[in-house]
Amino acid sequence: MPAQAILMHIPDGFLSVPLSVLLWLVAIAGIGYALWRSGQDLGERQVPLMGVLAAVIFAGQMLNFSVTGGTSGHLVGGALAAILLGPWAAMLVMTSVVSIQALLFQDGGLLALGANLVNMAILSVWVGYAAYQTVQKLLGGRSGSVLGGGFVAGWLSIVISALAVALQLAVSGTSPANVAVPAMGGIHLLIGIGEGLITFGALAFLSATRRDLLKMGEARPAGSTAVWIGGLVLAALFAIASPLASSRPDGLEWVAGQKGFLTATRDPVYNLIPNYAFPGIGSEAVATILAGIVGVIVVFSVALAVAYARRHREAEA
Repeated sequence: MPAQAILMHIPDGFLSVPLSVLLWLVAIAGIGYALWRSGQDLGERQVPLMGVLAAVIFAGQMLNFSVTGGTSGHLVGGALAAILLGPWAAMLVMTSVVSIQALLFQDGGLLALGANLVNMAILSVWVGYAAYQTVQKLLGGRSGSVLGGGFVAGWLSIVISALAVALQLAVSGTSPANVAVPAMGGIHLLIGIGEGLITFGALAFLSATRRDLLKMGEARPAGSTAVWIGGLVLAALFAIASPLASSRPDGLEWVAGQKGFLTATRDPVYNLIPNYAFPGIGSEAVATILAGIVGVIVVFSVALAVAYARRHREAEA
């Protein structure tokens, strides 16, 4: 995502304070339960993969792709994480990504962080997981069920999450439901295709190279070091390529501009690395790349630390 982009996630000012507080409570309850459940479900296979996948999703989200109508989309990754890790560990991965984006890069407001966690770390994960499992059952595990399920899961996770944002805007009085729902739903029907294709492509690659990673709950696969190195190299390449991302507004930003509530955006209470541009760097491209590399390292470290802490605690219990 170029340095001039305004937002990818809900900023403060779009949602009412009561709704923001309510969604914070929902997020805390949901993620707290995921922490407890993941301690029971985490295997040796999931621990390194959580850190690597968090880093890849973070860097992948910086690569906005153009969508017809003058807007752009970006990977969310909730469905992909759920398919590879299961829903509980995927929630922790997405929580690490979304939280670091808000706290370090001021992408999404602090008050709105609860809403962003509900939409991306809970809703997108569970919608993607349910859609994937449904396709698997309907196709009976036949050839193409993994890839087809991945596409449907990716697409549907984006559409449902976007509709949830539209309803949150309506409840907050920011934009009427009859305006926000068709606007958010319509543009994200297209953006969801990009998410579906990315999920499809990732699963196709893993099916051809590391099919063991598609089998949740297995013991640590052989060659885990290659997963670490390969994943981190891929995340670094995404960060390096981030200046090439589309400069068109993200779906939510585009809708906010079209429907007249973009001016409701409140400035962040502090700035560390705002808009994914490392401060003090004259070159915008270099500033974006450095921000991406820093983000990859921080997100990888946080997700890995959470995974090891939960695994270690459960082992001691």
